[in-house]
Amino acid sequence: MNPPVTPTAAPPRGSLGRRLVLATLAFCLLFTLLTATIRSVLAWRANLATMSAELTLIDQVFQRTLSKAIWEMDREALQTQLDSVAQAAPVGRVELRILRAGRAAEVLTRQRDEYPASGRAPALQRSLLYEPYAGARETVGELSLEGDEGLLWQRLLGDVLIILVAQIIQSLLLAGLIMWMFNRSVTVHVQHIARHLARISPSHQMRNLRLARSVSRRDELSLLETGVNDLQDKLSAYLQRQREDEQALAASRDHLAELVDARTAELRAANLRLEELSRSDALTGLANRRHFDEIKEIEFRRAMRQDQPLSVLMCDVDFFKLYNDTYGHAMGDQCLQSVAAVLGSVFARAGELVARIGGEEFAVLLPGSDAAQARESAERLRQALAARAIEHSASQVAPYLTLSIGVAQLESRSMDRFDLLLHSADQALYRAKRQGRDRIAD
Repeated sequence: MNPPVTPTAAPPRGSLGRRLVLATLAFCLLFTLLTATIRSVLAWRANLATMSAELTLIDQVFQRTLSKAIWEMDREALQTQLDSVAQAAPVGRVELRILRAGRAAEVLTRQRDEYPASGRAPALQRSLLYEPYAGARETVGELSLEGDEGLLWQRLLGDVLIILVAQIIQSLLLAGLIMWMFNRSVTVHVQHIARHLARISPSHQMRNLRLARSVSRRDELSLLETGVNDLQDKLSAYLQRQREDEQALAASRDHLAELVDARTAELRAANLRLEELSRSDALTGLANRRHFDEIKEIEFRRAMRQDQPLSVLMCDVDFFKLYNDTYGHAMGDQCLQSVAAVLGSVFARAGELVARIGGEEFAVLLPGSDAAQARESAERLRQALAARAIEHSASQVAPYLTLSIGVAQLESRSMDRFDLLLHSADQALYRAKRQGRDRIAD
């Protein structure tokens, strides 16, 4: 036998060093984003605090001069002071309310172009007090200062850029260092091991692997080198045993295949027979209760899904116990077989299912039939059995064998499972018996 051909190894799609660098860069990027986010939030809060302090300082500088200009009604000085406040760097909008007794407050505002009223910038509101003489203080107005949000974002952007640049540079340097160290200490030796393994084949055993590194190093690569050499030695011994085993296996393979085919055929035939026996009644050849339970659920779901009628007949042989007592159990079995034959001849359309579900009790599943159609079918069954004129001298309703039949139709609004339909047919059967037997009730 020719030795098996060793498949050629697929070329690598990427080095481990590059993957390690990419993983490091991804981690550094995630760390950079997280760090930048945290530091940006802290910088935003620090800028808010700084701007609040600057607004407080501006208020302290201009409060007295604005109060004096309002008290002295110096409109020119007031406008000059208000313009000076509005031109301060951290101020985005300034509003001055001049309060005069008995008159509506006069409002003067100054704000920067395209000032966004978003409420993110800090604001400061102070009452302007003037003391014309010692001990007398008058409230002459209210000053509202709102910070410049654009300046806040500008300061934050500068902080974020510095953070990102520092983190990116750090990440690139770290990735480069890792790649250089990994390539020098791992990648070169792994490539050498891969080339050595690629040249090994069942027909070509090479000498043992030797890595170009210090012998004193006892690390994972040393373990890998020892493992490759042990594997190579074991491979030679294994191939020798394999040749011997293949010869023995070839001798018994054909015989084993023949045995498997024969056993498979026997098992398939037995499964088919078992399937038939598990779904049919041994005495009558009709479907048994198990088969009936499987089909009823399928037909019930189909009727509910497609909104189609579904009817069930419950049939019971009248005074069957008296029949057994009079003619014997052997004749009783023949009687049930005759009834099954009549049922099979009457209900032979595709989809209709006749099953023996008890001793002398039969059920008929009629998909697509409403109550009226089911009742007509039940009448045909009763007449077909009467035409057989099977003698039953012990019957209390007729000199021949008769059936009591209960009819029920699916009502989708009130019946959410098949057992309710079967129970309705069973109740109809009991009504037929109470009304004198040999009849149909619904």
